[in-house]
Amino acid sequence: MSKKVFWKVIGGFLAVALLATACAPKVAEAPAAEPPVEEAEAPAAEAPAATAAPVEPEEFVFGMLLVGPYNDRGYSQAHYDAGLYVEENVPGATMVYLDKVNSADRPGTTPAQLGEELVAKGAKLVIFNSDDMKDSAHEFALANPDIVTLHASGDGNWAEGKDYKNIPNLANIMGRMEYGKMMAGCAAAMTSTTGKIGYLGPLINEETRRLASSAFLGAQYCWENYAKKDPALLNFEVNWIGFWFNIPGFTSDPTQVADDFFNKDFDVVISGIDTTEGLTEAVKMRADGKTVFAIPYDFKDACAGGADACLGVPYFNWGPAYVELVNSVIDGSFKPFYAWNGPDWADINNPDTSAVGYVKGDALSAEAAANLDSFIAELAGGLNLWKGPLNLQDGTAFLADGETASDFQVWYLPQLLEGMVGLSTAAE
Repeated sequence: MSKKVFWKVIGGFLAVALLATACAPKVAEAPAAEPPVEEAEAPAAEAPAATAAPVEPEEFVFGMLLVGPYNDRGYSQAHYDAGLYVEENVPGATMVYLDKVNSADRPGTTPAQLGEELVAKGAKLVIFNSDDMKDSAHEFALANPDIVTLHASGDGNWAEGKDYKNIPNLANIMGRMEYGKMMAGCAAAMTSTTGKIGYLGPLINEETRRLASSAFLGAQYCWENYAKKDPALLNFEVNWIGFWFNIPGFTSDPTQVADDFFNKDFDVVISGIDTTEGLTEAVKMRADGKTVFAIPYDFKDACAGGADACLGVPYFNWGPAYVELVNSVIDGSFKPFYAWNGPDWADINNPDTSAVGYVKGDALSAEAAANLDSFIAELAGGLNLWKGPLNLQDGTAFLADGETASDFQVWYLPQLLEGMVGLSTAAE
């Protein structure tokens, strides 16, 4: 076979092979394996948000100087309890106090000096609780311009007052106890059968004159308008002991003064002193068969010392005003002021709103209690017993017919009123 023929044969075989390969069915290629999908990890459980620890309020220390014992069941305890009210209602507030702040119990010291002791204990506010601390309160305020000073019952920052000091860190707060004393006088007049009402007075000053006179006005009004009795048959007598409470050797003994009233047929004694001797003696007299009664003063629970003899008690409620004052010092909004706060006529015994109240005693009859309610409603409606014609005790005209007394005239009453028996000034 020639080479030419040989390569033709080989070429034919190659052509057939190539054709066979091209016509053979194609085998499907397996798809390329995809990378495995990783399972998503479950999200880790979130830790509960941490509860923020409560922020403890910063401590605020306030101090009180109490003229009598903190537990006297009278004026000083009313202030002390108001301090407890502040602690309960102002976060972080803490009270420090000194009691028996008077020359008999703490000879050789002044309230101003004792106020410095409270500042040393951290007090940023110091309360002087008695009218007779007036000069010391002013002295202390001027010497401690960074310490807010409150003089309860004073008038040093009353712009219209006689003794305006304009001290930038001084405040004055007083309750309009004139209303409470009018209520006491009314309760006494509704109860007395002899027409003889005694008033156990402390020392003599403008405050005590206006309060005794307010009791007289309340007694006179209810004697005439509710009891319907002859005004000439009402005998209202004041006997002063010389201080807010008994100091043996310095004051008259309030126990003896109360007994003297009861032994002279006075069947009701209204107290103007800080302590409860009038009520205590009434209880003793009743045990001996006398039908006598008493009206203590200052402290809401004072009747507890002799419920069967107690016609009720007019009392101060300092707590709400003190809370407002403390909050103003804490938040920096304090400004000097004078406040003479009256009852909340919607509820005179509301502990959170009323500066002055009257709690009826168990010895007050149902009829007298009803008449007292009517009298209180009249006061709430605008009845003003400080309205003329009114004369002072010596017969000098005080208010002309139809004239209403200003706050200034009432606050600075120079004498007792005509119709009252007793001294108007200590100099007499």
